[in-house]
Amino acid sequence: MPDGKRSVLVFDFGASSGRAMLCSLENGKLSMEEVHRFSNDPVMVHGTFYWDILRLFFEIKQGIIKANAAGGFESIGIDTWGVDFGLMGSDGALLENPVNYRDRRTSGILPKAFEKISPEELYALTGIEIMEINTAFQLLSLKLCREELLSRTDKILLTPDLFNFLLTGELHSELSIASTTGLLDAKTKNWSDKVINALGLPRSIFPELIPSGTQAGMLTEELSEELCVPRCPVTAVCGHDTQCAAAAVPAEEEDFIFISCGTWSLFGTETDSPVLTPLSAKYNITNETGFGGKTTFLKNIIGLWFIQETRRYLRKQGHEYSFADLEAMARESEPFKCFIDPAAPEFVPPGDIPQRVKDHCARTGQYVPQTLGEVMRCIYESLALKYRQSLDEISECTGKEYNKIYMVGGGIKDTFLCSLAACSCGCTVNAGPVEATAYGNGAIQLISLGAIENISEARKIIRRSEEIKVYLPENEAKWAESYERYKKITGIG
Repeated sequence: MPDGKRSVLVFDFGASSGRAMLCSLENGKLSMEEVHRFSNDPVMVHGTFYWDILRLFFEIKQGIIKANAAGGFESIGIDTWGVDFGLMGSDGALLENPVNYRDRRTSGILPKAFEKISPEELYALTGIEIMEINTAFQLLSLKLCREELLSRTDKILLTPDLFNFLLTGELHSELSIASTTGLLDAKTKNWSDKVINALGLPRSIFPELIPSGTQAGMLTEELSEELCVPRCPVTAVCGHDTQCAAAAVPAEEEDFIFISCGTWSLFGTETDSPVLTPLSAKYNITNETGFGGKTTFLKNIIGLWFIQETRRYLRKQGHEYSFADLEAMARESEPFKCFIDPAAPEFVPPGDIPQRVKDHCARTGQYVPQTLGEVMRCIYESLALKYRQSLDEISECTGKEYNKIYMVGGGIKDTFLCSLAACSCGCTVNAGPVEATAYGNGAIQLISLGAIENISEARKIIRRSEEIKVYLPENEAKWAESYERYKKITGIG
């Protein structure tokens, strides 16, 4: 690569797609070059929803080959969604394909978990938002229904840790991804023996923890020969994509709100230590570990999943709509007619989202949307109002006021959602960068290599490298009125 130019290879996996990107630092700016993109298609087999993990590893190999041909790289880093995992046997082989968090195996699991440990104690220990999809509850479902499989497990590897193992042969669990499990002690940053023992899980299956930015190992000689590429370090970046995105938020303020916007909307702020209070427990706000030991205090909100799954479902019915089509239908429909609670459990599994929206509105005594455009309008406005709810709750817990929101990630290409977020929250919204997760992944690798000094310098470089679009709030009185309706409908007011 040219003198002065430092390049690293970023793999960023979302719930529906993945890509390989070369992140390059040159002349004080970062640039991103996509070298490989691929779909991520979970597979239903006899009622179980699996990730096609070997296919995804094949795509990683293709990305490495293409990136090497495009100029080369000094390091590889992988980030993915949270909570999901592979089970490894004592011979280092997967016991089965990893199961998707949207699988129904954890439906109704919470009462069974709370027989073993109260939600209050669980939150006080881990600081993690209690959701059925959490790793802790997935493992409990195995304990209750497939104990034989759990007994054959030597180690559990969360998704980015699994990919790192396939590349290096080294077994570790990176701290940010481990913090999504509901099994990590929020204060000590170690596996919580209290939670693990309460749930009756084998302590031995949990691997050694390593901080974000640590070298996970070297690309194996076998892969180097197979792919015809030089050996290089594999960096354990923030394995959880949310933490990579948070690392790339181009904020100048010490206290800021961000939304990492994609399949999920992760709405939160950055704190020096976890917030573990009765109020944060009441609001079920999560404390995840970010880069440099920071805590991201945030809400996990089902985001553009609503629109992605609507589009997928309609395609199966023979109706082809683009995302732009669905956004246009929403824009053209009358505002403020009905709302849903985006956190309602019926919206988690794949399927007929439009009908579920209609059923939700009927059950809550509201106008029932009649057209696809009205359904989409309901979804968009409900997401924006959920942002407002999250802003109020986080502000109450931290005792701080926030007048600016940084929206990052692929979801900000949906300008309608960005505009509604500003209006609903009554805040200026700064949108950008789209490639926040990839920037954060790349920046952490470059910090690990010594090319960037620290995360503060990385954020300055990202601000110089990207154009930020500003959205201002409008029609605030009508949005405030609608928020009061939303609170009554969703039971928070």
